[in-house]
Amino acid sequence: MTDHTGSNEEAGREFFKLCGSGNDFVFFDAREQPAGALAEPATIQRLCARATGIGADGVVFLEPSTVGDVRMAYYNSDGSRATLCGNATLCTTRLAVELGIVEPTGFVIETDAGPIRARLVHDRPEIEMPAVRELVADAPGIAAAAGEARIGFALAGVPHLVVRVADVAEVDLDARGRALRFDPTLAAGANVNFVSPSPAGDGWRMRTYERGVEGETLACGTGAVACAAMLAAWQDAERSAVIVTSSGRALEVRQPATAGVGPTLAGEGRIVFRGRLGDLG
Repeated sequence: MTDHTGSNEEAGREFFKLCGSGNDFVFFDAREQPAGALAEPATIQRLCARATGIGADGVVFLEPSTVGDVRMAYYNSDGSRATLCGNATLCTTRLAVELGIVEPTGFVIETDAGPIRARLVHDRPEIEMPAVRELVADAPGIAAAAGEARIGFALAGVPHLVVRVADVAEVDLDARGRALRFDPTLAAGANVNFVSPSPAGDGWRMRTYERGVEGETLACGTGAVACAAMLAAWQDAERSAVIVTSSGRALEVRQPATAGVGPTLAGEGRIVFRGRLGDLG
């Protein structure tokens, strides 16, 4: 997007583009200048449009917090508000340090899913996720299709289905992912994660159909948490797991043995560029 004065009222507003293991986001520092019209669904959609906007899976506003060091408000690319996004939180960790809002050794990010502790470890973002809830090893009323071994449900900040398959590369993700995402047994729908052993033997591979994006995304942080929890419940993996996303980048999930304590999620949080809005159209 060019840096010229457009007709829209937000022209000239500074933004940041960040990438988290293939998930990409547009960030605004809204601590002093509120989001305003930028948070409207139609504007979110224009910002995230790949061909005519900046292009992103979602938009994040960094806001003042009364319970943490900074608050993140996350919106999917369709303009809907989401309670949590793992990779957006990892990116928030990176940007909050870059902007000097926090100290890298440890701080608290307020989210719609509750406060999350964050830090940089060897310059890599790491966050303490909420405990996985409503872990159901076999989702009731959802039948596995050909090539699917099991389908489970987990609430990892947002709802997820996890589908165990032999090879995620063979899945017709757009068709099967969309069908499961809108399964009538799911009141609010769900992200759908297909998971299989990595051919290299270095962990697990995951592909995600993401609710609110309505298509495949190259990574999903909360999806990686859901997959790790489900693989452990199925006794297919240890409590900690390396999940290789569709981008080829890995997310590391470590789950403590203590009940009710959430896992840690570590992965990429990379600032790609910063710029100023022009004409959103």
